[in-house]
Amino acid sequence: MNYRETLDWMFAQLPMYQRQGASAYKIDLQNTIRLADYLGNPQTDFKSIHVGGTNGKGSTSHMLASILQEAGYKVGLYTSPHLKDFRERIRINGKEITKEYVVDFVQKHQLFFEENQLSFFEMTVGMAFQYFADSNIDIAIIEVGLGGRLDSTNIITPEISVITNIGLDHTRFLGNTLTKIAIEKAGIIKENTPVIIGRTTPETKKVFAAKAAACNSDLYFASEYEERIYTSDLKGDYQKENIRTALQTISILKNMGWNINQEITERGLKKVVSNTGLLGRWQVLQQNPKVICDTAHNIDGLKVVLRQLLVEVYDHLHIVLGVVNDKDLHAILSLFPTSAQYYFAKPDIPRGLDEKKLRKTAEKFNLQGEDYNSVKEAYNAALQQATIKDVVYVGGSTFVVAEII
Repeated sequence: MNYRETLDWMFAQLPMYQRQGASAYKIDLQNTIRLADYLGNPQTDFKSIHVGGTNGKGSTSHMLASILQEAGYKVGLYTSPHLKDFRERIRINGKEITKEYVVDFVQKHQLFFEENQLSFFEMTVGMAFQYFADSNIDIAIIEVGLGGRLDSTNIITPEISVITNIGLDHTRFLGNTLTKIAIEKAGIIKENTPVIIGRTTPETKKVFAAKAAACNSDLYFASEYEERIYTSDLKGDYQKENIRTALQTISILKNMGWNINQEITERGLKKVVSNTGLLGRWQVLQQNPKVICDTAHNIDGLKVVLRQLLVEVYDHLHIVLGVVNDKDLHAILSLFPTSAQYYFAKPDIPRGLDEKKLRKTAEKFNLQGEDYNSVKEAYNAALQQATIKDVVYVGGSTFVVAEII
């Protein structure tokens, strides 16, 4: 198989949560453990930092990777989902895994994957860990895919565990309260391993404190970080919280003997995009009209992004909007401004919500606009109708942003 055929096989044959939803969610780690044993447990061959949370874990992971790269370390970075190409998920010092490695890994182990009915995510995690081990990296930043306790990445023993925040997302799998979700996220806390917590609420703080105490692990809160705060090339307002979380993590790494000074830290935060290739976080695609896209897709994330959007200066606001079908549509749509012109579209994945259903539901919240056959068609319509003094926002789902970047 060539690279395209390999990806087609991976996507078509193996369940993947981002496309299918509930049917791809596994209730234990046995398949991942079985795969790791089969591969020789490559996750034990490199140091790592494990990053979970509801929002901000991707940005925080990329910040940490950028800083460590600037310090001269060889840094693996595993994140999900990808926007344009599968290889975005697995990088070393910002460079994507090669197509040849992806093809060879799948061909070599395809029979094992089929016999054990591995999910897309389990297989991809195994690929990442093997690639990092083969490449003799110094450290890997590993982003949790979904939840924490039962996530396929949760077979590592990291240097530090990081939990950015807790919000109501994926409630069908993780629970419908902050406490229940926090328990799942806290599952990445390991014995005698420092824990960094980004943002807490009274109920989630209790969960993290109890879990850390049970694991005899030192607990640190980013809100208590008192050293200098730097800026980043990531410009969303929500990045201020992620920066503080990243800085608290770097502070603990320095105490553990990692060679990272203030100059390196500042430089790393200002070069996240160029060092790591991160896309889709309050990304300005053009000016006149100004086009902004962001991958925020749940209530907590959208609240912050829309608050920032509404302080932009414009004559008219145009919003290209699409969502997946497992979101709390009423809760999400209630956040959006009624003064904007909307362009509704279905993300091009099986889980995408039909554009007509989205438009009809949006009308109940006085969000007015037209529906389109594709995200690109909706985006082009917005560009045609916008003047140079307008703002076009594209979002609602990672998959919507992926189609126009």
